[in-house]
Parts: sequence; structure tokens; C-alpha cells
Amino acid sequence: MLTPPNILTIAGSDSGGGAGIQADLKTIMALGGYGMSVITALTAQNGCGVTGIHAPDPDFVLLQLQTVLEGFPVAAAKTGMLFSAPIIRALGTALRKRSFPLVVDPVSVSQSGSPLLQEDAVAALVEEMLPGCDLLTPNRPEAEMLTGLQIRNLDDAARAGEKLLNMGPRAVLIKGGHMDSSVLVTDCLCLPGEPPKHLPQAKVETSNNHGTGCTLSAAIATGLGKGLPLQAAVARAQDFLNLALRKSYAPGKGCGPVNHAARLCTP
Repeated sequence: MLTPPNILTIAGSDSGGGAGIQADLKTIMALGGYGMSVITALTAQNGCGVTGIHAPDPDFVLLQLQTVLEGFPVAAAKTGMLFSAPIIRALGTALRKRSFPLVVDPVSVSQSGSPLLQEDAVAALVEEMLPGCDLLTPNRPEAEMLTGLQIRNLDDAARAGEKLLNMGPRAVLIKGGHMDSSVLVTDCLCLPGEPPKHLPQAKVETSNNHGTGCTLSAAIATGLGKGLPLQAAVARAQDFLNLALRKSYAPGKGCGPVNHAARLCTP
């Protein structure tokens, strides 16, 4: 039996279990990785919304990262909710020295609409996390926030992707879940010097879509950690998320999560 690759998630904790660190670790395990975490914030939340956020001291967040990196060979990592400029800046210097792929999910708002990134943290995110990351995975509102552009269709997504590439990431995946479509959800993968690649998936009609962005970025990071080329890692992650949406359910009140165990329970 091969040793699973070590995959690191740097994100916030979701007490409801559907997004953040919890979603990431479930995804990493389901796809054959060994999950590790650096917790940037604790959230009090359930399927109805976020009722509170408590962030640790930035020095302690950095200590978590340094301790993991000293103890484990990391094959790939992803970031999710980073919350504040001091936390982002504390992590930025250490992550620039990394030797593994990094996926940055610029989480700014929860599925229920609660802010997960402080306003003054956006500039720090652009300065510290985007340059040199292997993949940036914004949804439509996040891409609009970062670029100042309005995104209504795939042509707009391609223009936003080009502007984001100029900020320093090696690739950008603009997710299509917030774009109007009755049949397909099409993500737009942008690479320097190449035409944008449209990656469609069948749309799944479900209200249980909590943690979709976290799940996708964790799945991509796991694929990269297992040595897959970028587009193959994205395609595999899309398939994983699509099945998890099709098999989703609500374990409690409000919006349920995707089913991270769906692949393990499917013949």
C-alpha cells in the first residue's frame, strides 16, 4: 500500500462540519490523501448561518504552519478562510518559501452571506497570497471583488481571469456556480498565454450546497499532491464535487453540505 500524500489545509473551522477545515479534511481523506490543518479562525455556524467568529493570534497561526512544515513533507496545500490582514501577512512569508503546489481559494463570504474576510484583508490577500500560487479559485463574486469587473458570462470570466493572472497566480479557475444556467455549470480555467478552457459539468439542483468551494479547492490540492497535472486535477475535483452534490443531504436545519462520503459509498 502506497503512503498517502500529505495535504495541508489552511482555513477556518466550521462548527457545523460542512465547510472550511472540516470539509477539506473529509475531501482529502476521500481522495486518498493524509490531511493536516492550520486553523485561521473558529466560526460558530450551522446550516442557517454564521453567528460568531474568533480568530487566534497571527503568531499562533504561523506557529501551526511552521510546526506542520517541520514535521511533515507536504505534497500540496490549499488556503481557504484567512480572515484578517495580520494573519495573511504572517503566513505569506513562510508560504513563499514552500516547495509544494498551493491552491488559493479567496474565501470572503459564507454561503449564508456572512463576511469571512475583513475589508482591510483584501489588499493583503492580493499582495501576499496571489503572487506565485499555483491556482487561484474564485467564484463569481470573489472574482468581481478582486478585479472590479462585472462578470455575467464566460467572456467576462475570461477577461477577469486575465486580469487576475496579471496579479501573479500561475493559473486561475473562475467557478461557474454563481452564473445563470439551467443545464450546465461551467468553470473557466485561465493559463498564461493560452485561450481560456471551458470546463462544464451538469448542473445539480439542490439546496444542500454548503462548502462547495472548500471541497473543490481541497480536491484540486489533493490531485496536485498526488502528481496529477493541473487540468487533470481540476477535472477530477469537478467530478468529485458533482457526485457529492448529487448525493447531498441536510443533516440538520437549513442548507446542508455536499456529501463528502458519496464516492466511498458508490460502487
